[in-house]
Amino acid sequence: MLRIKKNDTVIVLTGKDKGKRGTVLEIVLDKNLVKVKGIAVVTKHVKAKRQGENSGIVKQEGYINASNVMLVSPVDNQPCRVNFKTLEDGKKVRVSNRTQQTI
Repeated sequence: MLRIKKNDTVIVLTGKDKGKRGTVLEIVLDKNLVKVKGIAVVTKHVKAKRQGENSGIVKQEGYINASNVMLVSPVDNQPCRVNFKTLEDGKKVRVSNRTQQTI
């Protein structure tokens, strides 16, 4: 089970966007990469693939390593580490290490 999931709010720990917050758009499991909204924005030159399709310079989010982001707790809006806890019904849930509440 991952510590970070899609639509989680995270804070960037290292790099040019250090300290910025954003929501996770995409996760690449086998390469341990995440795409965060508004973070690591790169410019791409896009060629029109069909007639009538727009081409030009497009800005889009790039991938960053998952170890460079930390989950922001939805309870108190502060960065937190994540632990796992197994409930009585056998379900595994994420728990904030600081507040001890489920995420």
